[in-house]
Formats: sequence, structure tokens, C-alpha cells
Amino acid sequence: MKGVAKADLPTKVCAVCGRPFAWRKKWAKVWDEVRYCSEACRRRRGD
Repeated sequence: MKGVAKADLPTKVCAVCGRPFAWRKKWAKVWDEVRYCSEACRRRRGD
């Protein structure tokens, strides 16, 4: 088995909905800047 178990990945809490979300490979270079779990929450951030 290769890779890392999802339980071992770093997590954050979404600034809009408050749900925890896990690290994704596409966020590897900008993980410190990621604040929202999804595009929908990013769009709702001003409400």
C-alpha cells in the first residue's frame, strides 16, 4: 500500500461552515493560505 492514510493528513476548520477538512495535493504549495473547505464556502465568505 502506498500513500498516506487520510487520518494522518493535516486538517483545518473551514472559516465559513466550521467543518474540518483535510489537506489535498493541489493545496500543497498554498496550504498555509487555505481557509475554506470548498468553492461554495469561498463564495459565501462575505455573507
